Amino acid sequence: MISSMPSHQHDTVLVIGAGIIGLCVAHALRGAGYRVTILDDQPPGSQCSFGNAGALSSGSVAPLAMPGILKTAGSMLLNPDSPLHIPFHYWLRAAPWLSRFASSARPQRVLQIATALTELLSGSVAAHQTLAQAVGCRDVVHQTGQLHLYRDEQALAKDHASWNLKRSHGLRMEDVDFDGIHALEPSVGADYRRGVYLPDEGWLSSPDRYTRSIAAALRAMGVTFETARASKLERAGTGWQVSDGAHRWEAAHVVISAGIGSRALLAQVGPDVPLESQRGYHVQAPEPCVRLSRVVVLADKKIFMTPMEGGLRIAGTVEFARPNHPPSQRRALLLERQARAGLNGLSTSGFTTWMGHRPCLPDSLPVLGPVRGQPGLWCAFGHGHLGMTGSANTAILISRSFTGTAHPDELASFAPERFQHSGRRSV
Repeated sequence: MISSMPSHQHDTVLVIGAGIIGLCVAHALRGAGYRVTILDDQPPGSQCSFGNAGALSSGSVAPLAMPGILKTAGSMLLNPDSPLHIPFHYWLRAAPWLSRFASSARPQRVLQIATALTELLSGSVAAHQTLAQAVGCRDVVHQTGQLHLYRDEQALAKDHASWNLKRSHGLRMEDVDFDGIHALEPSVGADYRRGVYLPDEGWLSSPDRYTRSIAAALRAMGVTFETARASKLERAGTGWQVSDGAHRWEAAHVVISAGIGSRALLAQVGPDVPLESQRGYHVQAPEPCVRLSRVVVLADKKIFMTPMEGGLRIAGTVEFARPNHPPSQRRALLLERQARAGLNGLSTSGFTTWMGHRPCLPDSLPVLGPVRGQPGLWCAFGHGHLGMTGSANTAILISRSFTGTAHPDELASFAPERFQHSGRRSV
């Protein structure tokens, strides 16, 4: 089957992936006058866009790999209850990615990454407010800040480099003591005595409703949704052809926003990028018996707790494993146990669990923009832990690149070719 839209018209676009990135890109391109079709075998926003913590962290410009990461990574990897875990069976496969990860922790490279992330994420909370207003769910976006908690001054000191980097790139923050913590969030347990309050950051009370509202708005704008898993990408004349093995779709432009599946698609015609799944978990407590007014982060455990329409969401952990490896109930229960230790009176009765695949690059930067030597092929994937935050601004940047109003320098740091060295394939 070939879709009914005209092939190779200059204004036709296939967006592969109906997560928050693909939905936002489709919304921006449709607003710019392009005729858009979205391909995904899953319902819009049903994967990581559904299960994330809902945090809108415009100031999270410090990469995951900070100087000195090797001093702590070893002990974390060996501890199955640490925020970062790689099962023994996956060590060999993860080694090349981890080597690139460690290399990106060089001080000069960290500064470059932070600058690029600042340019991408700046103003992202306002961008989401604007988008949510446009699609009819402005009430889902909140800007009451985020509160990051530490047990003591010594624990806080371990993150000073990260906080200083964020502050130097414009993040407004306030140090709060025990009394200040409880003035903001009375339910926080007594073990957490130091905090960092980020008054300008935001959060979503329902990522699911947000993505469904965007999808509904897109349908009303004339965007077509096709339930299909793109498996083949190839040139078709001056445009592109995408196939799921049984059907074909053609367009002048293709945007790859397929999450963890983006690597295999891009590698068929372009560079092989070192995209890895960092599996994240959440636990949702439907009747938590505590009330939070913002995102609260147990910084020592890397756990985000967000008040949502369906209860309190407790999200976090980083786990490397094969995409088809079963979820670890131990990792989910770890979140539940640590959250109960952090909040007085928290009830997790009737909790549900979830696991999803965050698409991560070793330098903490997404892959954005046109593919060199492949006119009409674009990338918008690999946002890692910042997919929800960066989605609206990513869409604006991709749309400006499509229409020729973006300066090439804006996309240089995110180029898909940045991992290619001396003809070697990425690992």
